[in-house]
Amino acid sequence: MSVEAADRVAAVTSSRPGTPLQTSWFEFLLDGSLLENHLLKPNPDPTGVQLIIQFLEQASKPSVNEQNQVQPPADNRRNRTLKLLALKVAAHLKWDLDVLEKGLTIPVLNMLLNELLCVSKVPPGVKHVDLDLSTLPTRKMSSGSDTSNCLITFQSLQLKKDFYVHTLRTLDLLAADAAANGETESSTAGLLISADELHCQVHYDVGGIFFQQGCTDQSAYQKARDHFRQTKELLKKLDSTVHVHLDEKRLAGYWNACKALTEQCDSDSQTTGYNHINSLIRAHSYQAVIEAFIKDNVSRSLPNNFRRSVLREFLYKAQQGESGLDEVCHKLCVCNAVRDALEGEILSVRFQQLLLKPSKRMVDFILEVCTLSLEKERPSETSRKNMAIFMKTLCESLEELPLLFVVSSHKLFMELLKEEERKVLVEQMRKRSATINLSAKPLPSFYDIPASASVNIGQLEQQLILLLEPRRIRQILIELHGMAERPFWRVNSKWEVPPDYINVILGIKDNLTKDLVYILMAKGLHCISIKDFAHARQLFSACLELVTEFSPKLRQVMLNEMLLLEVRAHETMAAEGSKERPPPDLVSRVRGYLEMRIHDLPLRQVVGEECVAFMLNWRENDYLTLQVPPSLVMNNPYIKLGQLLASTCKELPGPKECRRTAKELWEVVVQICSMSIQHKRNNDGRVGLIKHRESSMGILYRYAANTQEPLVLTTLISLFVRLHSIVRDDIVNEVTAEHLTIWPSTLANIQAVDVEAVAVTVKELVSYALTLNPNNQSWLITQADIYFVTNQYSAALNLYLQAGAVSSDFFTKAVPPDVYTDQVLKRMIKCCSMMNCHTQVAVLCQFLREVDYMTAFKALQEQNSHDAMDSFYDYIWDVTILEYLTHIHHKRGETEKRQIAIKAIGQAELNTSNPEEVLQLAAQKRKKRFLQAMAKLYF
Repeated sequence: MSVEAADRVAAVTSSRPGTPLQTSWFEFLLDGSLLENHLLKPNPDPTGVQLIIQFLEQASKPSVNEQNQVQPPADNRRNRTLKLLALKVAAHLKWDLDVLEKGLTIPVLNMLLNELLCVSKVPPGVKHVDLDLSTLPTRKMSSGSDTSNCLITFQSLQLKKDFYVHTLRTLDLLAADAAANGETESSTAGLLISADELHCQVHYDVGGIFFQQGCTDQSAYQKARDHFRQTKELLKKLDSTVHVHLDEKRLAGYWNACKALTEQCDSDSQTTGYNHINSLIRAHSYQAVIEAFIKDNVSRSLPNNFRRSVLREFLYKAQQGESGLDEVCHKLCVCNAVRDALEGEILSVRFQQLLLKPSKRMVDFILEVCTLSLEKERPSETSRKNMAIFMKTLCESLEELPLLFVVSSHKLFMELLKEEERKVLVEQMRKRSATINLSAKPLPSFYDIPASASVNIGQLEQQLILLLEPRRIRQILIELHGMAERPFWRVNSKWEVPPDYINVILGIKDNLTKDLVYILMAKGLHCISIKDFAHARQLFSACLELVTEFSPKLRQVMLNEMLLLEVRAHETMAAEGSKERPPPDLVSRVRGYLEMRIHDLPLRQVVGEECVAFMLNWRENDYLTLQVPPSLVMNNPYIKLGQLLASTCKELPGPKECRRTAKELWEVVVQICSMSIQHKRNNDGRVGLIKHRESSMGILYRYAANTQEPLVLTTLISLFVRLHSIVRDDIVNEVTAEHLTIWPSTLANIQAVDVEAVAVTVKELVSYALTLNPNNQSWLITQADIYFVTNQYSAALNLYLQAGAVSSDFFTKAVPPDVYTDQVLKRMIKCCSMMNCHTQVAVLCQFLREVDYMTAFKALQEQNSHDAMDSFYDYIWDVTILEYLTHIHHKRGETEKRQIAIKAIGQAELNTSNPEEVLQLAAQKRKKRFLQAMAKLYF
């Protein structure tokens, strides 16, 4: 059975019912009418460009003779037909280079165009880039290459005659060898392209090329302008632009830019404005630019996108180190903000950032721009209204009282806002300032707080949301309860307490106490989530003092939450680099929590999980394996899992036969990752056990997320990698990790395992581990393998290189063989091959214990290599590969590349007569330099 037939059989067995099979390339060879019917489908699979790639790849495959020597592709009927099929697909696409350039690589596109020349009676050996177009009008039409917009060359602008491109029909005639009746030699056989259409397209494309060159050659802008002018003229002249592919809006932009850059003005006021601003920038008259922007706020002749582009240009200059531009950038940002405000647009983020730290000078400038930007004679009602909104926004954004008064006392503020609006705004400013400066004297007891005179309920609720000081929170709640009797714990929908505690808290009879307990706990939990542990301690301590008086149950709840707070605070310090071990008191409190047994006490699952993770992180393995009471292990799943992890980690350095606890841990994890197929389904179709399984998976996720001990993480990664390999059942594409041999190699009930959950867990575990230590070579290799088996070859190669770099001081030493094993090297080779970096493949083939000549030679035969090719020859030390390189370059007539290969062979240190030590030293030197070069490419 052929490879293609095998692929199709595999597709039949694996595809879902009803999924149509993809048509294979060889079927088009067997059925001449199939191609046109296929291309006429609404969504052909494969698409046209995919077919071109397949046809040309098959037609250009080298052959091997009886002496096992690689030969160039045979010139036989099969290959000629495949090339013609590729041309017919391109003809169906009407030779649209927009489509062809997006879908084809440059080597494939070159091959297609050169094949077009071959069927068009162009002399042998002439490639499309070397074609002399001036000779084409004198010969009868048989070419598509001279007519389509694929040849961007000045010669084409000299051509005056209309042209014809190949169609499916003309190519069919070629296939049938119908040239005898003269039809393919007729000048009207193909699709007509007028000379004007050709010139229009070429002028547009050449203009774009000159425009790009303008940044280094100012005169190129004039050339670009001339070409764009001719493009515009030809567009007006053409009745139809079917074969012209250009963006008219982009053309207009090019045209305006060229006129501005070449300082040629016309009656267009907008263009005149562009020129004026650009001339001021070139003259470094930056103050004049600012004044021009202020005047434009009244006339509004310059588009906003142009004004923003000017600001971006100044910001770029400032970033490049040009002095004195920070203030210019700030002032232009203000001018643009006032323009936006006048037009009712949203203010830019940059302007809002500017208001975070304003100076009086900047506020004065803002007010000056506002004043000058309103029309002097009867400003429109819309402008006045929008400016008033801007003044309000300005007041609300400023926090310093002196600056607020500068705005509120300004003449424009008085004119634009009504007296009532000004009073309300000033009062809000005063009260906000008072809130900002609020301070309460410390009182001897949390309860000893007098209630002050109440103000507006809304203002008090706003303060309640913002404050973190427990005494002020209680004072405000007392005032609120004196004004209205309602549940104030509902004021902020983002206040949340764990569902485990909600019934206990809402069961408190006194409404004020209920609100206070709920709010103190919710605010404390929020502070922990943002790592503001100081405020969290204050809030929890106040809550503990409060509940101790009336509820032993809530007192224990608060002690548990305060323990979790201290555990997280210490783990955060460790994550930030602290090496300090936890104090004995904290370890003792964690043990006490794990052994605690209080009837009817609400417990949060996460507290138990993080306490066990805490013990694992600080290697309290003796407690987990030897001292923890057996009853706890039986009844507490977190402790059971933690004990198994601790035992397995203790045994890892020991003999191979210490596998009992590893097997127990394996069975527990497999059970967590499995779903029972015997449980009844719920209404939504999900298995009833899933909720329990998801809860158990949560334990694993949170163990991982809270674990910082490398050995524990390595053990979990190893376990899940093994499980992942078994459920995927793909020996060729297995993920590797440390200590894989301690786990079972088979699984009894493999169908019950949730494959997706296992795959997600592996990825998240490795990603999390690398955030803790991005230089762990084992984790890097595992992550690289994950990318490799999911066909993400660039990402995989990046990580393989990182693993080598961290194990060799960035390739200044040899990479240890246990890091770059043959398997890793072969995967690196495949990554390079899949990215068409064939010269890199050949170099890496030398790294293997046994040099893989067959793969290296096959890679070097490829002509569509996407790497630097001959620049890598200096890294080849294997003389056999270098000799092969000289041979293939000689066959192809590539003289310069052949000389580079010969020069590489001629290096004295590669002489095969040298001692083995010299040859090894030469190889090591090239290995290091090659890997460093690869790192620069992929890092």
